[in-house]
Amino acid sequence: MPDLLLELFSEEIPARMQRKAAEDLKSLVTNALVDAGLHYEGAHAFATPRRLALHVAGVPAGSAATREERKGPRVDAPEKAVQGFLRGAGLASIDQATVRTDPKKGDFYVAVIEKPGRSAIDIIADVMPGIVKGFPWPKSMRWGSSATRWVRPLHSIVATFGPETEEPDVVPFEVDGIRSGQTTRGHRFLADEAFEVRRLEDYASKLEKHKVVLDADRRKEMILADAKDRALALGLELVEDPGLLEEVAGLVEWPVVLTGTFDEDFLEIPDECIRLTIRANQKCFVLKDPKTGRLANRFVLVSNIEAADGGKAVVAGNEKVIRARLSDARFFWDTDLKTDLSKNLPRLDSVKFHEKLGSVGERVERLTALAARIAPLVGADTAKAGRAAELAKADLVSQMVFEFPELQGLMGRYYAAAQGEDASVATAIEEHYKPQGPSDNVPADPVAIAVALADKLDLLAGFWAIDEKPTGSKDPFALRRAALGVIRIVLDNNLRLKLADLLSDALDLLAPQGIDKAAVISDLLSFFADRLKVHLKDEGARHDLIDAVFALEGQDDLLMVVKRVEALGALVSSDDGANLLAGYKRAVNILRAEEKKDGAPVQGRPHADHLQEQAEIDLAAAIGGARSEAEEAVKAEDFESAMTALSRLRAPVDRFFEDILVNAEDPALRRNRLQLLSEIRDATHVVADFSKVAG
Repeated sequence: MPDLLLELFSEEIPARMQRKAAEDLKSLVTNALVDAGLHYEGAHAFATPRRLALHVAGVPAGSAATREERKGPRVDAPEKAVQGFLRGAGLASIDQATVRTDPKKGDFYVAVIEKPGRSAIDIIADVMPGIVKGFPWPKSMRWGSSATRWVRPLHSIVATFGPETEEPDVVPFEVDGIRSGQTTRGHRFLADEAFEVRRLEDYASKLEKHKVVLDADRRKEMILADAKDRALALGLELVEDPGLLEEVAGLVEWPVVLTGTFDEDFLEIPDECIRLTIRANQKCFVLKDPKTGRLANRFVLVSNIEAADGGKAVVAGNEKVIRARLSDARFFWDTDLKTDLSKNLPRLDSVKFHEKLGSVGERVERLTALAARIAPLVGADTAKAGRAAELAKADLVSQMVFEFPELQGLMGRYYAAAQGEDASVATAIEEHYKPQGPSDNVPADPVAIAVALADKLDLLAGFWAIDEKPTGSKDPFALRRAALGVIRIVLDNNLRLKLADLLSDALDLLAPQGIDKAAVISDLLSFFADRLKVHLKDEGARHDLIDAVFALEGQDDLLMVVKRVEALGALVSSDDGANLLAGYKRAVNILRAEEKKDGAPVQGRPHADHLQEQAEIDLAAAIGGARSEAEEAVKAEDFESAMTALSRLRAPVDRFFEDILVNAEDPALRRNRLQLLSEIRDATHVVADFSKVAG
């Protein structure tokens, strides 16, 4: 079957847009083919700095003829309905429709729409101009007198179609004076001549001869392999950077890897500052010494040309820029070191955190107080936790963090260590932002834990107090990440904390006006429950079990919630637990029906003298023993034993429903048996709200 080859050749496409643009081209073209009845076998999109390309394999030579019958309104329908039917069916007049008769509905119009088959080339030629003109670039431009908008000026279009065994045809179309053809160009500097292409294999091989590597992933592999080889030759290791590798692969069509050097004196600057400076300014990789683990004074750059001098001038140019930028970084570092972090604190008063939540300075005061309250709960030194919280944001007004905001916290640790702060204080300044994602490390030092929790709980309490909660997919203040951070810190460090109390403390420090504090805390706990579901999803925990535990009053100890969920999961997955759950739901359904009928809940304990049959006598005894044992186990935080105790109710509950008629004619006996069912409900609620459990 024929294949389609497309290329849109332009000035340089920004690297960050290339991969998505290639996928957009693939989606737009293949969707258009399918909509026209051309079902293809496969498609692959490519991008280089100067071109988007698409290969679609196994495209039918043409679409099949179609015949469709479209039912219209009754023949006596209003004129507007008839005209709407004609427009929808593409008919010029009602005479082109036929009339059908239905015994029940009467006479109505039917349009028979017949579409002849079309050649694939004609279909592609029709759809391509619209795809090009409406391409979804994040940013686009017009040039000259052209009305077409494209990311950069568009120069030429390749569009060929045909089977492997034949010379392909050019798909004829035009976009604002640019006619499709089969001519493209090679590398801008190394082989900038025009040449003709036919199909994908011919296209890719000719591009390579003209110094263009079409596949971005292959360019990445070439860069990474050459960079590692050059590092190895120097006795060093490449510091890999997937994001930078993706970007650099989008900057070159013919990658040439070179190495450069910078002055050893710059190694006095922290490694992270050197790496960011070189990465941000020159898109270069850094190398490290495997013996020390520190950076070496060498870097790797990727050029887009094979220079006659072997790249000496290119390397020298990069070295010059990097030397200047590292000089700036050293100036920032040296200047910041001369200023005690404490002296930065007054400057935080002029940095606004949020219009309704005050300055960063005010937030630091809250963090200091809250961290001091949390410290004894997590085994941290109160004074150290307070000091760490006080200095946690001080590096935000440093020159290095102003230049590289992503270094906040890290630079604070460096500056704190340099001025002689306690090691735990310095660590907490860096780690109080953690974890910032699912793969990020969790603070383990008690002082860092206290400050990290204070930071996240203040954030959540503050934005809840001003009613700036996440909505839908929008979460501009990263509140979901903050809640997940609290959950991970608590669980990874096996911490016993009452979230409600800590949130209450955080709200008291905020002193918000006119809020229902209890309602805010309740809503926040629900938010934590939702985040806990997300966190436990990968571990296979069921959402309904988390709901069942959180439904109990006072469940704000996350560690205990998780242990209850684990124990409840083990119970309901067993035969005894599954049958007990079924018995519970049967009991609750009966109670719900009676309570709705009577308008009042079933309350009170069953009377022993009203227990007549052995099955209800045995159930009453079993409930008393199981409930007592479960309550003791819960007090001892032995949730597995609590669940085991409840599982013993399975047999007496089953026998009760087999042998006993709950709705007895005797009102006293009926009431007593309903109270016995209520006892089943209450006993299970010692460990979880079983009504929330699915099944």
